[in-house]
Amino acid sequence: MTRSTTAVRRFRMGSRPSPMAMEQTGRVESAFRTLHPHIGLEILKITSQGDQHRGPLAEIGGKGAFTRRADAHLLAGRLEATIACAKDTPGPHDRAPGIVVGAVLPREDVRDVLVLPAGHPPATLADLPPGTRIGTSAPRRAALLKALHPHLVPVPIRGNADTRLKALDAGTLGADAMIAALAGLHRLGLADRASQVLDPAVWLPATGAGIVVIEHRTDDHATGRLLGPLTHPATRVLLDAERAVLAALHGGCLTAASAHAALDEAGGTLTVHAVVLDPAGGAPLRSVTTGSGADPARVGHAAGRQLLDNGAARLLGPRP
Repeated sequence: MTRSTTAVRRFRMGSRPSPMAMEQTGRVESAFRTLHPHIGLEILKITSQGDQHRGPLAEIGGKGAFTRRADAHLLAGRLEATIACAKDTPGPHDRAPGIVVGAVLPREDVRDVLVLPAGHPPATLADLPPGTRIGTSAPRRAALLKALHPHLVPVPIRGNADTRLKALDAGTLGADAMIAALAGLHRLGLADRASQVLDPAVWLPATGAGIVVIEHRTDDHATGRLLGPLTHPATRVLLDAERAVLAALHGGCLTAASAHAALDEAGGTLTVHAVVLDPAGGAPLRSVTTGSGADPARVGHAAGRQLLDNGAARLLGPRP
């Protein structure tokens, strides 16, 4: 049975408990209370499998490790909505059935940055000596390092951004430096830790980078109506286009591939840059596709198809 928005008196949102997640949750909470002051809002903290597990994400199902428990609460009716970074959630092609994106917040900075231990002199990736170990949890970043800076050694790291920073400074991270998302550092008030901001034209950002989404049950239309006004329309276009690229590639969080979209809001033209990387560090395949912002899925899918037509399948491995 669906509810009318006027009948909603209590609204429960779930979020991971990390400091970065709580910062973005606070912004969502403020916006929701402003729009719906008559509704009692409750925030529930849900520790994900990804937060608890310190091994490779592949061992626990990839990105789903960050959303699986929250999804279970959502589908069981214990929550009305969940808050997450778009880049940490599975795309529509491998999302749990019955869950949909209800709101997309304005996009923040999409760039990745190099972070060095506290007290280390400023440096760029090119400056670092051969054999320097660069910590990252993303196949995309590891492949980019191998392709663009083969003198460096990517090593896997796990943990929330603040935990990784503390371990880096303490010398217990298992890496000499690390790659992080600038938007995450901004949320933590630590943007000054960036030693080098990586050029997104060369170092393509993660799909959905800098975007916070709110998800709900597909059949909960009352929640959909409550969340809809929180959406930033241009960012929704960008997210839909970028996710369509990965859907065309049948790619997920364990795929060394990414897409980044840009929208000319005045002219309505959407441009999608996409890349499939060689995990071994060989030459990446890139595509650029333009089209109407009114049909972002079509433009994104065309970018993905262009990559496949140019031989991306050999880098992606077996397709489902």
